[in-house]
Amino acid sequence: MAETDRAHMRAALAVAARGLGNTWPNPAVGCVLVNDGRVIARGWTQPGGRPHAEVEALARAGEAARGATAYVTLEPCSHVGRTPPCCDALIRAGVTRVVAAMRDPDRRVDGRGFARLRAAGIAVEEAVLEEDARRFQLGFIRRVTQGLPMVTLKLASTLDGRIATAAGESRWITDEAARRAVHAARAAHDVVLVGSGTVLADDPTLTIRGLGLPAIPRVVFDARLRMPLDAALVRTARETPTWLVTAPGHKPAALAAYIAAGVEVITAAHAATGGLDARAALQALAQRGVTRVFCEGGAALAAGLLGARLVQRILWFHAPGVIGADGIAAIGALGRARLHGMQRFRLLDGRRIGPDMLTEFEECD
Repeated sequence: MAETDRAHMRAALAVAARGLGNTWPNPAVGCVLVNDGRVIARGWTQPGGRPHAEVEALARAGEAARGATAYVTLEPCSHVGRTPPCCDALIRAGVTRVVAAMRDPDRRVDGRGFARLRAAGIAVEEAVLEEDARRFQLGFIRRVTQGLPMVTLKLASTLDGRIATAAGESRWITDEAARRAVHAARAAHDVVLVGSGTVLADDPTLTIRGLGLPAIPRVVFDARLRMPLDAALVRTARETPTWLVTAPGHKPAALAAYIAAGVEVITAAHAATGGLDARAALQALAQRGVTRVFCEGGAALAAGLLGARLVQRILWFHAPGVIGADGIAAIGALGRARLHGMQRFRLLDGRRIGPDMLTEFEECD
């Protein structure tokens, strides 16, 4: 693999990141067109998933695309969906080489795009920075192969893992710089998720502030309909989508007030121990096209997702202070008496953000 190919693919992945959080149900893809050693155009998947990255780049390149190499972070699509196949667009434009990071796991594509390009006489090279691309596309991969979104769990705690005092005081444990970083992380996901306990304790708005970016849908897991009708999420449901995921069996009248306020009600199965089945609730989100979930729930929701092994990434903000054992823990009880079987995570990155520390983890294979 030529270092030049890796460099252009890194650029394509960086461009693809511009679409994170606003392309679902489609994946966020990047495309860089290079001709005679010069970058002539870049493109990324547009909001709502169309136009696709390749089409965007080709439109910007015009006739200069003839004879070019296209660096794409995901196999170009070969099927007719909401947009024509990107393979056909690359063929018509006269591209002579396609370098791709990974195959598209969608069964409608899965190698067919590469085969179509090769049949048209275009040289195709696969698996350039594949590991990086698969990490980037984890949410899309999980949705199309497992019917589940990727879950990022955000935690903000003291050094001893407490998110609030015994009296429930939690604003603010981390500094303003960390809170800005949280808003940026929200924007890179499709939806933001909390449990009803967080709504009752904090009455959050869960918008994206200070970045000039649109809000993303807010999701509340609430099996017992504990979210008050005067909660900020309900009051602003017509301005910013609010989804209430609840258990079946509620009387229609109990749901009618939420619906009248603009809240979308989604039903998911009960867990055996009561409450929502977390897997079923996430499956319901995936069925709506959600690929990336940013969880900002409290200790109970964090424990429920971790206990069911539904968390793929953790963003942990640590403030340089301690509260003590009488404070509220960041993660609720998991019922683990032995270390055997404990879910483990791999350290990805750690950095200072103002006076605080952000540590990023991903689940081990």
